[in-house]
Amino acid sequence: MTLHADDVFAPLDDDHVLQRLAGGNETEVYKTDDQRYVVKVKYDLGGARDQALNLARWMRDTAERYTACLGERYTIPTYFVVARGSDGRAHPLAIQPFLSKACPLDAVDYRALLPAQRAMIAAQLSEILRRAHTFYRATGSMPDLYGQSARNSDERRSRKSITRLPQRLWSFLVKRTLLRSHNLVLIRDPEYRIVLIDYDPVRRGRLYRLTYFAVRRLLMLRDLAVLAWLRLGWLN
Repeated sequence: MTLHADDVFAPLDDDHVLQRLAGGNETEVYKTDDQRYVVKVKYDLGGARDQALNLARWMRDTAERYTACLGERYTIPTYFVVARGSDGRAHPLAIQPFLSKACPLDAVDYRALLPAQRAMIAAQLSEILRRAHTFYRATGSMPDLYGQSARNSDERRSRKSITRLPQRLWSFLVKRTLLRSHNLVLIRDPEYRIVLIDYDPVRRGRLYRLTYFAVRRLLMLRDLAVLAWLRLGWLN
């Protein structure tokens, strides 16, 4: 268990110390002491209060759009607040309910599942892909259904270096299929429900976003084939 102290947690914790759960490509994820909420912080975002407020509104608007894209069944609520951290800067925080019985799809052992359970997962992921594709055709964007994880900030910085570009491309185009998603989690209830937990906007220029989403659309064909293999039990 790794504990992290920061004044940015003041809206949710009296001693400003939370347990770190995970980290993504841009985000650090923490859990409140009462295990009710997850707190997500992007330490590279923030600054003056008004700047942080504008960022929080932008993130909230994007989250609302992506939630509407997938619908209530495949999403969870996300709330945004602005708090001043120990670094003196104001940061936007994303707050979500803590899903104690959930695990990322990347951690699921699909071979250990019953055929009916694999079929439920495949059906839900097919519907999520369909909704994301419909949203892309209407808006030119879609939620990130894949995501990444990082053990710490050093690993995150190392991954972004130019020398790691071949590995990043291999992961993006080949290795990181929908079944290995970090942003989609499986809730092990009777329905084996899948929900998206990341609703972040793409923080790059227009040309990058156009290329990124167009490639993601093409990779949906790969993932439809992967889901067909899942139904048939053709897994390594």
